[in-house]
Amino acid sequence: MAVVASAKEVARHGGSDRRRSPQGDERRRGDRRARRVGRAGDLRGQPERTADSGAVGKALPETPLGCGGRRWHRASFGPEAPSRRRASGGRSPPKLSSRVRVLSTGNARKNDALDATFTALAALRNDRLASVQPEDSPEGHAEILRLLTERREDLVCERTRALNRLHVLLRDLLSDPVGKQLSTNVAAKLLRRARPQHPAARVRRRLASEVVRDVRALDRRIAELEERIGVEVEASDSTLTEIFGVGPILAAKIVGIVGDVSRFPSKAHFASYAGVAPIEASSGEVVRHRLSLSGNRNLNQVMHIIAVCQARSDPRGGAYHRKKLAEGKSRREALRCLKRRVSDVVFKALVADSRRASLAVA
Repeated sequence: MAVVASAKEVARHGGSDRRRSPQGDERRRGDRRARRVGRAGDLRGQPERTADSGAVGKALPETPLGCGGRRWHRASFGPEAPSRRRASGGRSPPKLSSRVRVLSTGNARKNDALDATFTALAALRNDRLASVQPEDSPEGHAEILRLLTERREDLVCERTRALNRLHVLLRDLLSDPVGKQLSTNVAAKLLRRARPQHPAARVRRRLASEVVRDVRALDRRIAELEERIGVEVEASDSTLTEIFGVGPILAAKIVGIVGDVSRFPSKAHFASYAGVAPIEASSGEVVRHRLSLSGNRNLNQVMHIIAVCQARSDPRGGAYHRKKLAEGKSRREALRCLKRRVSDVVFKALVADSRRASLAVA
């Protein structure tokens, strides 16, 4: 005789046919995670002050998260709290502060006060953050080069967009195909030959003439900016331009992106920041490495340009590239090996420049 469970028994024991929404499961997992982390750190309640309010960093627990009932103490971050980091300043990435926020109790809440607290906690225990230097200090040339290179990139992007619009206008205006490598001189010749027959074509021709003038104006502004960048790189007395494939523009980009090179303990750390260090993905007896997609992609692009130039034209870089090809590596793998070598050379030049500048100031 079959026994049929009542509705109360099914509801009490949570029957197998009871459906749960994915949103509810996610909320329950988040609550359990918050309760586990809450035993290690609670930032919502009244903060517990330490005996010495100026000892920033001594208040945090030495045990890792989730290993006991000790609570975090919130040290004072006001003007009265002396700190070595406060004097120099640090640029904390948003990813670090967001991780602290996720691992803290009440991680769903976000406001200015909590953002400041999480940013301070993230920067407190990280020694390799990009330092924020005063613009009137000797290290201020890095900020100048960063501003100039970013402005040049903006103008180059505007020029590319203008050329794309010009290409579309000429394609619709002329019956003949327009080449991909379009310049202002070629576009001007094509417009002089154009004979529009209806009003829409005449408006298209007039707009194309305006775009040609815009591109020429952008060319002049880019050329003037490149001259300023060259003057600033020469004034910074950087040795990066002595590396094959590195001109004033790439040297300015490297200095502007890296800033203070002393925050990198070794060339391996610098290569990881540049995204040219392979990531180990070994398992058991199988040892393998995969391509790193992390790091600063702008700096990685600069390393790629230098490596391509050296592989094509530099005797030493070309010899190293051919050596890796002879070892059985593909062209991409050989180029990645060369990018790592380029990163080491760039780091060595940056360290030498930093030491020379320190001796000059001393």
